[in-house]
Amino acid sequence: MRYTTPAFKVLLIIGVILSSFYASLAIDKTKSSCLVRSEGIERGESKKSELNGKSVHNNPIPVFSKEEYVWRFDKLNEACPIQLDFNDIVKRYIDVYSVRHRDKTARILGLSEIYFPIFEEYLDKYGLPLELKYIAVIESALNPKAKSRSGATGLWQFMFHASRMFDLKINSYVDERMDPVKSTDAACKYLQYLYRIFGDWQLTIAAYNGGPGVVRDAIKASGGKTNFWDIAPFLPEQTQKYLPAFIAVNYVMTYNQDHNIIPEHLKFSYLKLSDVNVKEPLSLMNVSKELDISIEDLRRLNPIYKLDFIPKSELPARLTLPVDKVAAFINEESRLYAAPQKKVLYHDLEKNMSSTRGKRCIVHIVQAGEFFHKIAMKYSCTSENIKTWNNLRGDILHIGQKLKVWVPVSQSSSNTMKNLDLLDLVHVSGYNDQNSKSTNTHISMLTNSY
Repeated sequence: MRYTTPAFKVLLIIGVILSSFYASLAIDKTKSSCLVRSEGIERGESKKSELNGKSVHNNPIPVFSKEEYVWRFDKLNEACPIQLDFNDIVKRYIDVYSVRHRDKTARILGLSEIYFPIFEEYLDKYGLPLELKYIAVIESALNPKAKSRSGATGLWQFMFHASRMFDLKINSYVDERMDPVKSTDAACKYLQYLYRIFGDWQLTIAAYNGGPGVVRDAIKASGGKTNFWDIAPFLPEQTQKYLPAFIAVNYVMTYNQDHNIIPEHLKFSYLKLSDVNVKEPLSLMNVSKELDISIEDLRRLNPIYKLDFIPKSELPARLTLPVDKVAAFINEESRLYAAPQKKVLYHDLEKNMSSTRGKRCIVHIVQAGEFFHKIAMKYSCTSENIKTWNNLRGDILHIGQKLKVWVPVSQSSSNTMKNLDLLDLVHVSGYNDQNSKSTNTHISMLTNSY
């Protein structure tokens, strides 16, 4: 078939228009389903991300090439005396902190504004690498009241008997393992001791978890090798995981902005806190009432005082307060000391247990062998509380039965952490020397499937 010149031109124009139209459709489709490259960062801008049951729209999770990770690790190693290796194992832990549990990392970043200045001051005092502060992130997620199932306690997770080696006082009123300053000083002494044994920071960090005896045994079993990655197969599983997790935390805490992890804004920071001297016995409840500061905040800032009371036997003592409350404490000091400690009455306790005010409802699933009293002891309530909350009359429970339980917000958060499927919250750590050998179980953010 032949076309005249004008008709051919018309067909050619129509063809160009249609080609442009379909090309634009293809580009839009590609943009909507693929990663968009922007300033060296690959981002799934239009893809709906789900993280821990939460959707992330305005804070996309970046994806980086291996070359970008290698470049960043080179920069880290230029400024760090601890060798920070990048490999597939470390990369999996980076994903734990930067992708799967980035909300917890954001909170840790917020808490770091309180505790990292303390850690850095004492690490510097002992001539230790400042990057060792990240050990506390793995040990306790920067929670000074963290306590493992075996009893390891505090930011640096010391066991009861091990704490005596570092003169950390523990009695009915105080637990210095929860004191950010004194426990950090003890951790620095222990790290210094371990480094004198091994002369290698990677082995020192592994020994902080498993104990020097465990590391020495692994060196012997490997035929005398002293590289962590060479002796790793001869270490306990949890100690194998410890160094990769430490390296990953170093990376994520340094490059959190590149991963779009925004630190959680917390009420307090290091520069907004100050200590006051306590000269006479003092009730934290009285301080809370007179200075208009919540008892929860006072406990958070002073975790060392187990019973909300500073007795005469612990004087002189210090109390940490928000800076804007220091003047009020000094002005009201004599009255605060004179105020009698309020005696806790049975009816007040009963009323607090049964009340749901200021508490959060969680669901407990009945396991084999559980009964009302056992469940009540777990959640610090009574059997009658549980029956009332669930409209139950009898004493019979069934396996798999769901019960509503009201607990303090802080306790519900702790239980949520313990029940996360993706987290192995317990890891093995201990102190070993030639004369003694013990294994401690700590709280951790290490994952089972690395």
